[in-house]
Amino acid sequence: MLTLNKKRVIQISVLVFVAAVFFFLAKGMNAVDIVEVGDQAYNFELEDLDGTIHKLSDYEGKFVVVNFFATWCDPCIEEAPELEKYQQSYASEAPLLIIDRGEPKKRVQDFKVKANSTSTFLLDRDDKISKTFNVVGQPETLIIDPNGIIREKIIGPTTAEDLKAIIATLKMNGF
Repeated sequence: MLTLNKKRVIQISVLVFVAAVFFFLAKGMNAVDIVEVGDQAYNFELEDLDGTIHKLSDYEGKFVVVNFFATWCDPCIEEAPELEKYQQSYASEAPLLIIDRGEPKKRVQDFKVKANSTSTFLLDRDDKISKTFNVVGQPETLIIDPNGIIREKIIGPTTAEDLKAIIATLKMNGF
């Protein structure tokens, strides 16, 4: 016959085991397939500020620059003129998509106006796409080749000249 203390230990052990099983099941259900440099980029579908849906596959056959940002991020604000410089001089050859990380549409619209930007801003409302691309901060920029492979990841602000140089190097290397 089990003593009261032994029964209590067994009950607590069973409870801990059941809680652990639920924890790991729940964690697995929220898992996101993460893509990194060298991987095929996830073919996201995101809405722009006008309500148009953009898919990464819409840009197949071209290099694409994907920039993740937030309107409150000081380095993103400082980077904005460089991205606009890139947009004006090079985006026809390698489109620039700027993805906001979960902010209200109005806030992003206001940022775009204040930054005097002509770039395409996309809304990652639930931050799912950012997580899929393993974006942990902002700004972060990906350069995706014409076959949809992620070739470069830049953490922190970048410049128009750096983006052009990276793409030129990738082209020289046959991508």
